[in-house]
Amino acid sequence: MVLFIAAKYYENAMTTLTVKIPDALERGITLAARRERVTKSELVRRAMAKYIAQTGEDQKFQSALDLAGDLIGSVRGSPADLATNPRYMDEYGK
Repeated sequence: MVLFIAAKYYENAMTTLTVKIPDALERGITLAARRERVTKSELVRRAMAKYIAQTGEDQKFQSALDLAGDLIGSVRGSPADLATNPRYMDEYGK
C-alpha cells in the first residue's frame, strides 16, 4: 500500500521554481496562506493558475506595431513614409 501511495505521489511530482520577492510581498503571502489555511506554495500555485487562466496560456507578445497597426496609414494628406525622404527630416531637432 505504501509503495502505491509513493508511486502516485511521484506520478504528479512538481517542479521547483525559485523566485526573489520583496519582504513586504513575502509577508503578505504568509498572512494570506495562514488566513486560507494552506501552505505558501499552495497559495502561490493557486494565484499563478488564476493569472494564467485570466490572461490565457497562449497570450503572445504584442509589439507596438501589433497594437497600433490599424492606425498606420490612416491619416490622409500626409507623406506615405517620412523615413524614405530625407527632406522631411530637414527641420527635425532644430
